[in-house]
Amino acid sequence: MDEYPVRVGAMLFTMVDPNRGHEVAYNRWYEHDHFYGGCMIGPGMLSGARWVATRPLKDLRFPADSHFAEPVDAGSYLAIYWVNGGQEEEWLDWSSKQVWWLYENGRGFAERTHAQTGIYDFKSSVASEGHAVSIALALNHRYPSMLVLVAEPAEGTTSEDLITALDGGPLADLLASAGDARASSWTVRRRPGDHADKGSSPMPLGASGGSPDRVVQLIFSENGPTDDWHAVRAYAEAVEGAGLGRVTFASPFMPTDFGTDRYTDELW
Repeated sequence: MDEYPVRVGAMLFTMVDPNRGHEVAYNRWYEHDHFYGGCMIGPGMLSGARWVATRPLKDLRFPADSHFAEPVDAGSYLAIYWVNGGQEEEWLDWSSKQVWWLYENGRGFAERTHAQTGIYDFKSSVASEGHAVSIALALNHRYPSMLVLVAEPAEGTTSEDLITALDGGPLADLLASAGDARASSWTVRRRPGDHADKGSSPMPLGASGGSPDRVVQLIFSENGPTDDWHAVRAYAEAVEGAGLGRVTFASPFMPTDFGTDRYTDELW
């Protein structure tokens, strides 16, 4: 694929629940303010997208116990953002100050709980045969579904070794089953919100996430969010069976419908 100066360097991954009774207010606040004021207007921000896991989708998550989400069904909404390569620290410096500025100016939203939030570095991307959408454009393409998989490497295996093994084996098999799809792999950079003067984020950022060597994989698919779930379970079994590591979190998501309150009554 052609190389362009604009490229994906890092990702903000933030999985959150509105507190019960505040679903509509949270959804409207996020879309009309925070999506833009807290992220998109920052330097080096390429694109962003919002996803949702309704109750039936959360019921498919596995394993039952996970350090990525505690409990495993925590986190109904997922926002993902791409940061331009070479501008990661510039955006992180801006965002860690911006979040405090927003809260100090009455633009926070207290009635929400983070399940998992972190910054990840882009490592690799592979696609099913004939799939044309690049990872740089994945958040703009409006895929019907996205699958989130988290894998921790076996003892003595690095995250880079795990990614290489997965790309050439189990992940390739998963993509073959998923049909028209693109996968990407990411490793932990750090948590957002750290500020030299302020300290940590204005609110807790969720579960620990598990091993710092974990690999977060996003599979963007032209299929529906449940169409390939049998293949996801087979993928998890293949990862562990090959001695590569283990899948510590798996969840399907579908895109939110921007500008509407759709799905706000289907979370619980």
